[in-house]
Amino acid sequence: MEKAILKLETLSCPSCMQKIENALKGLDGVDKDSVKVLFNSSKAKTAFDPEKISIEEIEKAIEDLGYPVLKSTVKAA
Repeated sequence: MEKAILKLETLSCPSCMQKIENALKGLDGVDKDSVKVLFNSSKAKTAFDPEKISIEEIEKAIEDLGYPVLKSTVKAA
């Protein structure tokens, strides 16, 4: 497993946070229990299996909802 921190453009409402969280939890290869979207700092944190899903696919899932990903950091869990 690897851990990812994704810096997002400023989130404007708590429902944005919920949409992103639900989208990440629905991705195959993402550890659903590790998903956290931090409203105040506009970040998403998750653990994922790089053999099942890439950081680019995670970014795309968020961006497809209309929330630009500014930067991603990945490190081994």
